[in-house]
Order: sequence, then structure tokens, then C-alpha cells
Amino acid sequence: MYIAKELRKKSIAEYLLYMWQVEDLIRAYGNSLSRIRHEYIDKFQYTDEQKEEMADWYGNLIRMMNEEGKREKGHLNINTILLKDMADLHAMLLESTKFPFYTSEYYKVLPFIVELRNKGDKELNEIETCMDALYGVMLLRLQKKAITPETSNAIKEITTFIGMLSDYYIKDRTEGLKFEDD
Repeated sequence: MYIAKELRKKSIAEYLLYMWQVEDLIRAYGNSLSRIRHEYIDKFQYTDEQKEEMADWYGNLIRMMNEEGKREKGHLNINTILLKDMADLHAMLLESTKFPFYTSEYYKVLPFIVELRNKGDKELNEIETCMDALYGVMLLRLQKKAITPETSNAIKEITTFIGMLSDYYIKDRTEGLKFEDD
């Protein structure tokens, strides 16, 4: 919860990856708040009040997962909406002539996106394809599994691209981006 709040302010992409990890954590604990409380939250050096806040936060996420039918797989609607917002901003950035560095970075990453889509879910938008790749590699690293040099190179480029999009997302929300000449 505390990490999520900070990440949401500084990087929407990191926030989403973190929230996907939280969804998986909830599933790993069998969607059980009492297990999360006793086996996870209690391990942190938080005050009792902070632990209660965390339990409430996890409880709300569990409730949403149950209501949305996401107990076993899928992403919460709140996370899916953020991902759609990122994809919408991506399209606006590409349509505008005011963001040549973003467009250039996109074309550097496009071959990796095409390759990933050919191997996986072709129905995903480009941004979700990139986020899935980042999440997948994050899970591989957590499991201490080998990552090929080709995959490392692709992830490095995707990370740069998604980082740019994330920065534009935050800037658009805080200051507003200008897509046309005024």
C-alpha cells in the first residue's frame, strides 16, 4: 500500500507492475485476508495502525478481485483502466509531431513488440504487450532463472520506451501535455 502510493506518483508503469505483483500475491495466499495479515503483513516493522491500514487495503483488493471474477487470473478493472489510459496516451503521442523522441523510441521497440505479439496474445495492445514482457522478466528474475542476452536487450529497449511513456503520463496528469500548436 505504501509502496503503491509512492510508485503511482513517480512511475505509472512501475505502479502497474507492482499492482500486478500484489494481485499475484493475493492469489498466492488463496485470496485469504487472514493469511495475508498473519503470514505477510505481520512480518513488516509497522505500527499496529499501519498494519490495520494495510489489512484494509488488501481486504478491499480481495473484495474487488472476488466481485470482478479475478480470483484466479486477470487484472483488476482499476489496473486495466490505467493500462488503457497509457495505451490512449501512447496513440496520442504517436499522432502528434511534437514528440519525435518518443516516436523514435517506439520505432526502436516495434520489432520486439511484433516478435512478442507473434509468440503470445495477438489481441493485446502494444503497451500491454510491453508491460507483460516486463512483468514476465521480473518474475524470471525473482525466480533466479536465466535470461538470454537477446531477451535482456529487448527488455532494456522496452524499459526505456515504457519509461518515456510513464514520464509523459505523469506529466500529462500533473501539467498537461500539448499535442498541437496553440
